[in-house]
Amino acid sequence: MDLFLELEIVYIVIGIFILSVTAFVTSREFMPKSAFRNGMSFVGIFVAIMIGLHYYATTSRMTNVEAMFKEGKTIICENKLRRTISRSVLLSKAQGWIIENHLFKHVDYERDFHTSRCIEFTKGVAEEQADKNKKFELKKEKK
Repeated sequence: MDLFLELEIVYIVIGIFILSVTAFVTSREFMPKSAFRNGMSFVGIFVAIMIGLHYYATTSRMTNVEAMFKEGKTIICENKLRRTISRSVLLSKAQGWIIENHLFKHVDYERDFHTSRCIEFTKGVAEEQADKNKKFELKKEKK
């Protein structure tokens, strides 16, 4: 439950605001009698479904990122502290990063990164093509 609130509290607050606006609008005297009940039901169900889908997508990505990190792959995380062009940080076990309670930590780095703000680092198209060319050349040389 703590993880749910940690990830979704902002969206819950936004949902409460949307429900408040719905309640205000549907409770006016010019609205039909059933507008309040129908409006709150439909909007409430929609907000709950969207929050649930967001939580599912986020926790799935977190699980994948943690598994990839444990396999030794490089992870890229959003750095909201630095508002510059390069706002991302690359993390890997080889660099000394550890994962603890859904947080990437490093003794020499001033802040931790939550796994919900990270994805797998993939090479660019040019780098991938260069790697393929090198592999092809190695196979060609072996023959």
